[in-house]
Amino acid sequence: MIELQPDYIVDENLNRRAVILPYSEWENIIEEIEELDDIRAYDKAKTEANDIIPFEQAVKEIERGMVK
Repeated sequence: MIELQPDYIVDENLNRRAVILPYSEWENIIEEIEELDDIRAYDKAKTEANDIIPFEQAVKEIERGMVK
C-alpha cells in the first residue's frame, strides 16, 4: 500500500477542493495504476482465450505479413 502525505486546498468554508502530493508519491500512484491496467488487460486476455492459436502458427502468420 502506498503511504501518502497529502496537503489540501480548502475553500472559505474549509471544504477540501484539491489535493497536493509530493511528486514522488504521484509517481508511485501512476506506477500502481499502470500495473493495475496490466493486470486487468491480462485478466481480459485470459477470458478471451477462444482466440488462442499455436505458437508455430502465429510465427508463420507474422512471417507472411498476416499480422501487423
